[in-house]
Amino acid sequence: MSVAPDRRVFVALDTDDLGHAESLAQKLEGAVGGFKIGLQLFGRHGIDAVRTISAYGEIFLDLKLHDIPNTVAGAAGSIAALGVRWFTVHASGGVRMMRRAVEAAGDAARAAGKQAPGALAVTVLTSHDEDELAAIGLSGPCRQAVVRLAGLAREAQTAGLVCSALEIAAVREAFPGATLMVPGIRPASGTVGNDDQSRVATPADAVRAGADLLVVGRPITRADDPRAAARAVADELS
Repeated sequence: MSVAPDRRVFVALDTDDLGHAESLAQKLEGAVGGFKIGLQLFGRHGIDAVRTISAYGEIFLDLKLHDIPNTVAGAAGSIAALGVRWFTVHASGGVRMMRRAVEAAGDAARAAGKQAPGALAVTVLTSHDEDELAAIGLSGPCRQAVVRLAGLAREAQTAGLVCSALEIAAVREAFPGATLMVPGIRPASGTVGNDDQSRVATPADAVRAGADLLVVGRPITRADDPRAAARAVADELS
């Protein structure tokens, strides 16, 4: 995927304050590719959050759908009708669930006259380390688990994957045509307090490894000047 440096960045609006989220989006409009709306903001404001923030850029709706295939298909159809660019499903939900999500999203988008959103399969959360994976019963190291789940996503014909930068090379081998959205991005210029991410990378390292799109949250949203922080990330990519 050929993307300008600043267009690669999706800013995580991890807040339940829609006014604050919109203020950040206004400051960042045109300086980033779009905005990630997750469970915190969507849980409080629902589709109002999507409609409000979409005025400032593309939306990556990160709800990590995981349920029986019919329920996930219904949710994916509702999401597609909102006009978002990307949405997430859990690869651990299996091939049938992911395939139904892809099909339902395409059908609903066509019916609404919108572009079909890309379904991105979540492999292993970047907050997990080897010990936590073992504790929840996923056999093998993180890389092995990610590759196994990436193969399921490829079979389901998702648009791509969400994975950590550390697994990009392995994922590319398992799912060559995938669009890779990579969270856990930490600029080389600074650190984040109380960081709960276990598998992180700098923007430049992630893109060199093969990432297409990056999710950056606190290094931008908690900066004194969010737009300058976003430009700094783009500069690293350049």
